[in-house]
Amino acid sequence: MLVRLLYASRAVDTSPAAIDAILAESRQHNPGCGITGILCYGAGIFLQAIEGGRSAVNDLYGQILRDARHQDAELLHYEEISERRFGGWTMGQVNLSRLNTSVLLKYSEKPTLDPYAVSGKVSLALLEELMATAAIIGRA
Repeated sequence: MLVRLLYASRAVDTSPAAIDAILAESRQHNPGCGITGILCYGAGIFLQAIEGGRSAVNDLYGQILRDARHQDAELLHYEEISERRFGGWTMGQVNLSRLNTSVLLKYSEKPTLDPYAVSGKVSLALLEELMATAAIIGRA
């Protein structure tokens, strides 16, 4: 059974090297577990959708909750799915520094990434738009 999980967390270390290390680990670990997804990062906040088998997704989220690089992790959305939306990515990345702020304003009160202030469905819609408008980098 496939599921999709969407969560937000705050980065403990916001250095580019720390963010790159998280992405590199995801891209190395996820294919073997059947995990696909997308990671959006901006202003110290992660918004991530992960998809795959229920056990694999639940295990990965448990690891994220215990990961000292994340704080204030919050589950935003969880659902059983019939197909993946982010199947082309072992872990795609959105570079918010190059994003038109009007896209963020479409889904929130301010032109900043704040998934804590909107519903999980709104955050998922934002990720889908970013995917559709090719704002996602790092398909590997």
